[in-house]
Amino acid sequence: MTSKEKKGPPPEQYLGPEKKPNDDDGTLRPQSLGEFLGQGTLKENLAVFIAAARKRGESLDHLFLTGPPGLGKTTLAQIVANELGAKFVQTSAPALDKPKDLIGLLTSLEQNDVFFIDEIHRLKPIIEEMLFIAMEDYKIDCVIGQGPGARTLRLPLQSFTLVGATTKAGNVSSPLVNRFGITCRFSFYGTEDMEAIVRRSAGILNIGINADAAALLARSARGTPRVLNRLLRRMRDFAQVQGEALITRQVVEEGLRRLEIDGLGLEKYDREILRIIVERYGGGPVGAETLAISIGESSDTLEDYYEPYLIQAGLLQRTPRGRMVTPLAYGHLGLSGGGDRETGRNSLF
Repeated sequence: MTSKEKKGPPPEQYLGPEKKPNDDDGTLRPQSLGEFLGQGTLKENLAVFIAAARKRGESLDHLFLTGPPGLGKTTLAQIVANELGAKFVQTSAPALDKPKDLIGLLTSLEQNDVFFIDEIHRLKPIIEEMLFIAMEDYKIDCVIGQGPGARTLRLPLQSFTLVGATTKAGNVSSPLVNRFGITCRFSFYGTEDMEAIVRRSAGILNIGINADAAALLARSARGTPRVLNRLLRRMRDFAQVQGEALITRQVVEEGLRRLEIDGLGLEKYDREILRIIVERYGGGPVGAETLAISIGESSDTLEDYYEPYLIQAGLLQRTPRGRMVTPLAYGHLGLSGGGDRETGRNSLF
């Protein structure tokens, strides 16, 4: 196996927040701001901006969404279109390969439409530069002809709202970020919001779930609604096979054990990362590239899908010298060392 062909976790075990082909259960997506649970301040401010734009009869200012995967950026972009009563046009930065791809999409937009670009940090420079004029002046330059006879034609566009989403805000150029009038930063969801989400999803999927089971499932989903909904569907499978009429705490405990997920929401590969830092590198610091090689993953996967929650949970630190585990991580894994640490937290529940 070459260094480029990193071995990732088996798909049946890995429940990380990135979207998978079988996750397109549109019935679970909120359709309005009222149905969108969590992210309170962000949602309240956005409701004001949308209401003001509707009163003026104008398009909403361009919207920049940033945060870890699975927190609802795409869902919120669709909700914005619904609230504005506008058409929602969706693409991703890697799909915009040539200028004609962007020109075709922008010229097809109607007044006040919402144009969503996912993974906007991956835009090619030439596409990004074309967006500058489109966002500011609602015009786009089109080159006609080739060679000495080529000329530039500036095409007018209907006013529209560009919504850009990214998990890597630092990789988006400053000139592009500065052209967004509204910035929304998503954070991991609290337990109370997660419990509300699991109850809503269970109702939509017509699944019975008791309060204890909902609370445990909410605590084990990494503060990420996408992971929570995926776990809920798996618990439904376990309950049905066991002949249970509803999802109980016992069903959830057994299901999480079989999926190797503990009470903090850590999966097998999360714990492996922490153990490698402790056992091979004395608790750190260790560089991201070295750590990625040690776990057989790319550094991008490590930084995007594993580290955010480990840091949020207080188990991992990023320092100028590299990654270090915290005393809390030693306690959670039941390992000695780490100074003044909390102990006895290595059980699944």
